[in-house]
Amino acid sequence: MASLHVAMVCLGNICRSPMAAAVLANKAREISELEIIVTSSGTSGWHIGEGPHPTSQLVWEKAGYSHDHKASQFKANDYFVNDYILVMDSSNYENVLALAPSDEDRSKVFYLRSFDPALSKIDPLSGDYFNLEVPDPYNQPEDSYQRVLAMIESAVDGFIERVIQDHVA
Repeated sequence: MASLHVAMVCLGNICRSPMAAAVLANKAREISELEIIVTSSGTSGWHIGEGPHPTSQLVWEKAGYSHDHKASQFKANDYFVNDYILVMDSSNYENVLALAPSDEDRSKVFYLRSFDPALSKIDPLSGDYFNLEVPDPYNQPEDSYQRVLAMIESAVDGFIERVIQDHVA
């Protein structure tokens, strides 16, 4: 069976990227044609070693996802082990690209929401890039995390459909 390594990346690695990793890791268990190994990290080092934000974890668990998480920081070496690097916003996009050792490595970087079928026509380099961002719900009310989860789920479903199409023949 083929396998893919996917890194989810946000700023602090306690809200969005662990939620996205939880969603993808759980949905990937249902795929028999392809093994998807998921990690997450942040572009900052603020929360290294910490668990997820409590509200983020509460929201993903209420939705039925289980996931263990300890925050880590994205490093250039992550390019060597990942096939896809899926970022949450333009700041993450620029920070991750700045660490890319080569153009080939840069080609692994995507906004997570670019896989949402409703947003897939948006060019991440156009003035509409902001429509591809997953907003940071840090310390916002629970409904902000719920909205982020809905965005992530739609994008993850599109991502899974795309990688199965591209990697399982």
